[in-house]
Amino acid sequence: MQKEAVFTMKLEPELREEFMAEAAAMHRPASQIVREMMREFVIRQREAREYDEFLRLKVEAARQSMNAGKGRSNDDVEARFAARRAELMSAAEK
Repeated sequence: MQKEAVFTMKLEPELREEFMAEAAAMHRPASQIVREMMREFVIRQREAREYDEFLRLKVEAARQSMNAGKGRSNDDVEARFAARRAELMSAAEK
C-alpha cells in the first residue's frame, strides 16, 4: 500500500521517548507500530458498531414479537425451565 498521507500528533515528550525506545527494542520502525495500532483500532470500532447494530435489530425483533402477543412473561419462562430441570434431574437419577 502506497503511503501518501502524513499524520502529525502532539504528545508528551516522555511518552514519545518511551515509545521510541520500545520500538527500537523490537527493531521495528515506530511508524509501522502506529499503523498497526491504528488498523487494530479501526477493526475494533467497526466490530463494535456492527455488534451494536446486530443487538439493536435483535431488540427490535423481540419488541415486535412481544407487541404481536408472541412473547412470554419471565414467570412463564422460569416455570417452564424449572419443570424441565426437574424432569432432567429425575431422569438422571434413574
